[in-house]
Amino acid sequence: MKDNTRKTGLSTGTIATASSIAAIKVLLGNEPNVKVTDVISPEGIISSVQIKESLKLNEITAQASAIKFDYNDPDITVNHEIISKVKLFDKNSDIPLNKELHSEDIIIVGGDGVGIITKHGLQLPIGSYAINPIPRSMIIKNLKKYLPKNKRALVTITIPEGEELAKKTMNPRLGIIRGLSILGTTGIAISRSNEAYKKSLVYQLSIAMAYKYEELIFVPGNIGEKYALKHFNVNKDQIIQMGNYVGFMLKKAKEYGINKIILLGHIGKLIKIAGGIFNTQNKIADTRREIMSAHTALCGADTETVEKIFNSTTTEEMLAILRKKDMDKAVLKNINKSIVDICKERFNIDIELILIDMKGNKLN
Repeated sequence: MKDNTRKTGLSTGTIATASSIAAIKVLLGNEPNVKVTDVISPEGIISSVQIKESLKLNEITAQASAIKFDYNDPDITVNHEIISKVKLFDKNSDIPLNKELHSEDIIIVGGDGVGIITKHGLQLPIGSYAINPIPRSMIIKNLKKYLPKNKRALVTITIPEGEELAKKTMNPRLGIIRGLSILGTTGIAISRSNEAYKKSLVYQLSIAMAYKYEELIFVPGNIGEKYALKHFNVNKDQIIQMGNYVGFMLKKAKEYGINKIILLGHIGKLIKIAGGIFNTQNKIADTRREIMSAHTALCGADTETVEKIFNSTTTEEMLAILRKKDMDKAVLKNINKSIVDICKERFNIDIELILIDMKGNKLN
């Protein structure tokens, strides 16, 4: 059950760091069973992170784990375990990894459930484990306090069920395969109305720009994406998922220097833009009937038709009413112009708009 009382949580980077600290403490015999530990983060000391389990596996290896506790945010990693295994080597010994890693005293890799980068445009090069730079630096900074001068450490982070959990995130779309990412910029996870999700949406732009695509298609969801893949000769990386954050993504597109896009999606989502609504989530705003009935009236419909539109539940129902009156083309043309004009005025981006219905038929 979601704990709505906690407004902040701990990032996956903090949990991975805390587990690593606990593991090296156990390994060196400083503490036989570490239950809590402090973590040095970019924002200062995070005190008393709870450790689920810590144990010495052999004379050179120990592991520990911690649970990412619940807080008021739709975070897929909440209540899941992150495990760190620390193995010590002599300073001059050869760790069986890529040669470019051999100069480091603390080497961090991903185990089961941690993703691997397969696309350009992210914070890490292709082939890297999806353990972002700040979590990496946190683990290194914290472990250096304990690492003996004559030793090197291999840290392996694993997330049980991480590969399955990742299927519910943006990772597959971003080209992060086989698992989740270890994230965090401050060590603290703050509930910010899906800020982490919005950040993952923006990574799509980074990938698209890295591959220098000249044409990008912005869609609110899978209906638009399926249409684009069927009717356009494009790669999947050229299709940018916006979710409900249309305005946010158009603003980011402009910041990335993108001046022309195809905006494609179900009319029930995109019609809201005609009313100046750029977060299309229903609980934020649902003005489909108001916008459709207003444009129907502007096209000269009689009062009875406008009332039928206003009292309809879905845009499909509204369109059926308009078709009977042979007004659907005129109304859709009006709505199309309104959406294009408002996007250009607000974001100074040229928009080609394609509206489709639930069956994937083009409407305008």
